Amino acid sequence: MAYHSPYKAPPHINAPPDQGFLWNIFQRVDKDRSGVISDSELQQALSNGTWTPFNPVTVRSIISMFDRENKGGVNFNEFAGVWKYITDWQNIFRTYDRDNSGFIDKNELRQALTGFGYRLSDQFYSILIEKFDRQRKGQVAFDDFIQCCIVLQRLTDVFRRYDTDQDGWIQVSYEQYLSMVFNIV
Repeated sequence: MAYHSPYKAPPHINAPPDQGFLWNIFQRVDKDRSGVISDSELQQALSNGTWTPFNPVTVRSIISMFDRENKGGVNFNEFAGVWKYITDWQNIFRTYDRDNSGFIDKNELRQALTGFGYRLSDQFYSILIEKFDRQRKGQVAFDDFIQCCIVLQRLTDVFRRYDTDQDGWIQVSYEQYLSMVFNIV
């Protein structure tokens, strides 16, 4: 089975930081003092360790997960969840970045996704690296690793809706396929 027990979300690794610490960070990131951190403000505040802007698609994905009121950003309470989410992903990334290069190569990605419960072919890991390697180095940076995992989980969730017997195989019409894809993009 290709997706035995996929990883749902980062585990709770650290105790949450104190509210005063988070409030100071929130105020620094909320450049326009609106009380809501937008995707562009969050992108400017995040570091992927490569001196390049954090992947805007990843930022929008994270904002959408925590923006409960669909306001296009996160308030302070939601920001606390974003902080924990990103911190947990950093810890996961560091765990699988075995050579401490600041990137996840194909073998490290295989180890991470296998650890999350995925069973994928070597060829598919090459596809994932090609898709999520924005810097064309044969490896993925922190922000792209998060995006890879988010996309893989979303695709798996949609696939599972059709794979009623959980055998890793589905049969869908063209319109069902399009519906599946449009639910993700």
